[in-house]
Amino acid sequence: MEEIKKIVDKLQQILTQDGRLSLDENINKARELMSAYRCAIMEIETKFKVLNDWFSLQHERNPIESITSRLKSPESIRDKLERKHLPITITSIEENLYDVAGIRVICSFIDDIYLLADCLIRQDDIKVLEVKDYIKTPKKNGYRSLHLIVEIPIFLETQKKYVKAEVQLRTIAMEFWAKLEHRLRYKKHLSPELYNYTADELLKCANASNQLDYKMQEIRNIIENEKNK
Repeated sequence: MEEIKKIVDKLQQILTQDGRLSLDENINKARELMSAYRCAIMEIETKFKVLNDWFSLQHERNPIESITSRLKSPESIRDKLERKHLPITITSIEENLYDVAGIRVICSFIDDIYLLADCLIRQDDIKVLEVKDYIKTPKKNGYRSLHLIVEIPIFLETQKKYVKAEVQLRTIAMEFWAKLEHRLRYKKHLSPELYNYTADELLKCANASNQLDYKMQEIRNIIENEKNK
């Protein structure tokens, strides 16, 4: 709850006040919205933890290495609304931003990514709004990950509320590359020459990382096939 309070306090400083709401009402709406996003994160995390335990029981292995989550910062919320030329209001956040709540699932193997995504999508309380497969079609810089925009119901005291969230699934290698790429490239003042050089080198690293993922998948398949004989 302390995290929610800090986010709401900062969000209140950024949001333009909705003329239909008093200041107290605006603060309450912000608090309710961010709390709903946090609840959605907990619901989705629980679904993945259940799947991980089930696979451990049925197949004697865990497809999930780790699960992390985050609420988008107020500054990032404002910047994204401004880039989209949208009003900076609570209503605008709820209707137009799909990634305020984010869950990242790190898997050992590429096959596990699609297996877990399929298991999540087939659950009858999950509605898939968008799928972006940056594994099959990587970004130009080499970034790879599977992104799902989903909508999930959360059950509150007097109502059921549908909340949007972004789920990212990637391998350990994809996560390693993405973290270092972000650390090396963002918020750095690079000359055009150095920027282009590092872009080329990071793309080579992304391709090497991808080859490693497929080679590890191949080795696992060989072992699994031998075990099943």
